[in-house]
Amino acid sequence: MEENKMSLMDELKELLKEDTRFIDGEGNLLKNRIVELALKLDKNLIKLLLKNERIKSHFFKDVDAVLVFDKEKFMKFIDNKEFLPDSYTAFKNKIGLANEERKYLAKSKEIVLVWPYKDCVLEGGQEKPDEKRKEIFYNVILAPDEIDRLLEPKVFTNFKRIDKDGEYKLDGFRRDPEINRKRGLPRNTITDNLIIKGNNLLVLHSLLKEFRRKVKLIYIDPPYNTGSDEFQYNDNFKHSTWLTFMKNRLEVAKELLREDGVVFVQCDDNEQAYLKVLMDEIFGRDVFVNMIAVQMSEASGVKMTHAKLRFPKIKEYLLFYKKPDFKGFYEIDKYKHPIWDKENNIFLENFTKEQREELLKLEEKEINDKRDVDKANHLLKNVRLKPLSQKIKELGISDCDDIENWKFENSYRIIKTAGSESIANIVKKILNIPSQDIAAGLSSKNVLFYYITQYNRKAKAPRIQVIFADSNIFRNPCDFWQDIKTTGAVAEEGGVKLKKGKKPEKLLYRIVKMLTKPNDIVLDFFMGTGTTCAVAHKMGRQYIGVEQLDYGENSAVVRLKNVINGDQTGISKDVNWKGGGDFVCMELMKLNEVFVKRIKNTETTEELLQIWKDMKYNGFLSYKIDPRLFDENIEEFKALNLDEQKKLLLEMLDYNDLYVNYSEIDDAIYNVSEEDKKLNKEFYEGKKDA
Repeated sequence: MEENKMSLMDELKELLKEDTRFIDGEGNLLKNRIVELALKLDKNLIKLLLKNERIKSHFFKDVDAVLVFDKEKFMKFIDNKEFLPDSYTAFKNKIGLANEERKYLAKSKEIVLVWPYKDCVLEGGQEKPDEKRKEIFYNVILAPDEIDRLLEPKVFTNFKRIDKDGEYKLDGFRRDPEINRKRGLPRNTITDNLIIKGNNLLVLHSLLKEFRRKVKLIYIDPPYNTGSDEFQYNDNFKHSTWLTFMKNRLEVAKELLREDGVVFVQCDDNEQAYLKVLMDEIFGRDVFVNMIAVQMSEASGVKMTHAKLRFPKIKEYLLFYKKPDFKGFYEIDKYKHPIWDKENNIFLENFTKEQREELLKLEEKEINDKRDVDKANHLLKNVRLKPLSQKIKELGISDCDDIENWKFENSYRIIKTAGSESIANIVKKILNIPSQDIAAGLSSKNVLFYYITQYNRKAKAPRIQVIFADSNIFRNPCDFWQDIKTTGAVAEEGGVKLKKGKKPEKLLYRIVKMLTKPNDIVLDFFMGTGTTCAVAHKMGRQYIGVEQLDYGENSAVVRLKNVINGDQTGISKDVNWKGGGDFVCMELMKLNEVFVKRIKNTETTEELLQIWKDMKYNGFLSYKIDPRLFDENIEEFKALNLDEQKKLLLEMLDYNDLYVNYSEIDDAIYNVSEEDKKLNKEFYEGKKDA
């Protein structure tokens, strides 16, 4: 039987080689191409198979005198590893990486491919040569029932608290009832700032028990999938893989958001459109708020050398989504327009800053009434209009820079007028216009406005409306943020350096200022060098930062130590930052992850064989393999190339045991210290007296 089968295989191989589409330059059959055309029921392939009677009888059925191609049977035959065997697959089968029925794992209906549920061995670095290196992904195959165990809460270790005096062993988590009362959270919620090292997907799942529906703001700046990022992720992901990577993380992140929470994801043109569709699916199209464009660089230098080929890229995007109970911005972060509008040319004599502040309070109300009009008119009753040029002459200011500075400083008492037919129509209906230069009125939508009482009543749209210069100078950033600076001192902010991939503190300041209040929780699970956490710390927000990569002297921990010690870069002067505060560091407790890192960094077969010895005695191997068979066929392993050897060893690890599950913390095999047990139980279960 086997001889006939093999004969059929050989016969089919020779037949397929007659079609040049199915062979490479060396005469080898291209299995994927054969399968692809079989799926498409390629006419020439069908004709070729019908030429051979034995093959025709094997892969075609006669149905009422009509030959029907059994596509499924043909593809199973082609996909059999024995049809086109390779040394890697042959060795893999010998050591047991197939199920008990000898079906290949990738074809089992009980098994799914889920590479993002591990560290995925991201390679890369901050040197130019690293940018051209291809990303290496070691995919793992897990059964659905294994995934649940993989995503269980994990054990944390290496706990420490850091403040201006140094580092200390953590003696417990803070849970301030008063802070929690003010922010509407359960009284025993952790109020410490947390910096967590480890796989961010597993950390997010581990945070759920303590922080589900408690986070006010999530901001992330993930790898952009460009293939040329200087960020330590060499983010040359394949498109679908990158989207899967993001989907898994965003789905669990959504569970951490408060019902009035918001999420910002920064990206560029490379994935923006696809990410928007993905986030519509996860969060809902009805809760999409804005796609904000941020001017991240200037159109100069190297960018302009390619201007003939395409428009230079100077922007990135922020995709902004809300949860259903979001009520709006707490405070708009307006920016100062640097050029004075020459139409602001009327000075208000007898008008103080305090009076302007009273008017601003009235303007902030969503709906005004007659009492607001009366109060505004009272504040404006002694105002007299004077040409701005005359006032400057009276003050004796002659230097151009001094004049500009004075105008900006006094913008609260400088105005311009604008033509408005609608306001003129409202004013014409006012029976008793106050006897003063400027007065207030109510629009048809009950909004306060100001007007000149002595205007040209013959004009259809007279210059009647009054616009204060200070409301004109300081502008709402809208959905195109042009004022964010990414050059100059940004690379030095916080005392850590990362030229590309480091966001300016001003960017996070705007987001945090508009969407959170003091003590609200801010989460960033692609923390990098810690911009989000540094800004949150200076602004008095609680933060959780997650990062799996090690940036050494440019790490978020180093930056936050600088913040605590009074760092004066970034937004420090804007918020009058003087230093202080503390944060807690901890990390996932590693098991097989140690072997993953060692395998990744190995450069020789000899080193891999030593790792194999360590894995047999100290690692947690997949139940699918037989170590004895590996040792019996060691020479075949040595014959594989280094990448195949690495891939094979990684497949032999149990990916459920990259880190220690909290449910197994008391198992002696994991050797968790009593101190770590106490802190983990406090993190997940709270203090007994809380």
